[in-house]
Amino acid sequence: MSAPKVLAIVLAGGEGKRLMPLTAARAKPAVPFGGTYRLIDFALSNLVNSRYLHVVVLTQYKSHSLDRHIARTWRMSPLLGNYVAPVPAQQRRGPHWYLGSADAIYQTVNIIEDERPDYVVIVGADHVYRMDFSQMVDAHIESGADFTVAGIRQPISLSDQFGVIDADPTQPDRIRAFLEKPTDPEGLPDSPHEILASMGNYVATAGPLLEALQADADNPTSKHDMGGDIVPYFVEKGSCGVYDFIRNDVPGSTDRDRDYWRDVGTLDMYYDAHMDLIAVMPVFNVYNEEWPLHQGLITNPPAKFIHSEEGRLGHAADSVVSPGVIVSGATVTGSVLSPGARLHSWSTVSDSVLLDRVQINRHAQVHRAILDKDVVVSEGARVGIDREHDLARGFTVTESGITVVAKGTVIE
Repeated sequence: MSAPKVLAIVLAGGEGKRLMPLTAARAKPAVPFGGTYRLIDFALSNLVNSRYLHVVVLTQYKSHSLDRHIARTWRMSPLLGNYVAPVPAQQRRGPHWYLGSADAIYQTVNIIEDERPDYVVIVGADHVYRMDFSQMVDAHIESGADFTVAGIRQPISLSDQFGVIDADPTQPDRIRAFLEKPTDPEGLPDSPHEILASMGNYVATAGPLLEALQADADNPTSKHDMGGDIVPYFVEKGSCGVYDFIRNDVPGSTDRDRDYWRDVGTLDMYYDAHMDLIAVMPVFNVYNEEWPLHQGLITNPPAKFIHSEEGRLGHAADSVVSPGVIVSGATVTGSVLSPGARLHSWSTVSDSVLLDRVQINRHAQVHRAILDKDVVVSEGARVGIDREHDLARGFTVTESGITVVAKGTVIE
């Protein structure tokens, strides 16, 4: 049998209000991550590694940097008909922008009709994980479901933060009910202390998906959301399947990171996901060469560490240091340094995330902070040391005490 024809749709129009100020000038999927990546690179890498090479990216909110990144990085072979194409909101179905994730697909349904795929893979663009989507597509076809939701096992105590999948005990691959942020769900039969939370990744048979999108568009009470409206539509029909992410076997993965998935929807989650990268045995391993994470051509020179005299040693420990970084007589611990960062003598950076071209001048101190691109920390300045002082200067400080400084700020 020939391989099924699959179209991939990436939902990348999210505003990301909970990531402000990192999303003040960019869409959430365009937020830098892990030194050399952007959040969307994880979804696109997973799709391309799964050999799904017809990909459209639906954009809307402040999409310029996202569109530019896709155009520069994700260039496929036109000779073979492969592509990753950003598609902006176009008001094809009425004088309004996307009303929700389901409406985003409905308004671009012409792409599905033109491609005529057998199946459609629909994924979000703002999660950090590895996944072989071909295994989920195979499971979807085998189950005979019209629509399949990927589920990630999470502690039952976190159930009120997710859409929770209630599988049918008599048909474990079918969803009996989809519960939106429940407070007292049942645990899994094989793990009573866990639930299956929706990952926001779906596989749909093309024909039934088009019917569902049309029915949703015709429903005046719908919020036009994939999780809130389309999933319940298929559940009610008895044709909604579930795919347990723990079954996904990505080449090169280990028991430690095989089912890693992080929603980086808040600043604290974003920070925590970075800290997952820098452990000696990282919870999420970006060095898996069997399932590479693509981020485009790095044109920066190698990282450089200078000065080795007593009291002025340029070094970094337990950290990720990107190309183009210069650590000049500075001390770095437990941090992620993005391309072009400059750290000058007698400065210290600890437990922090520095985005591109951040400048840390002499004797400055940065602790438990996220500094957006082009932030300049002046000589002797301190960030993340005094919460009240940071708040008084207009910086964002999260509940866990992470100080976040907006792009281009000069900290005196």
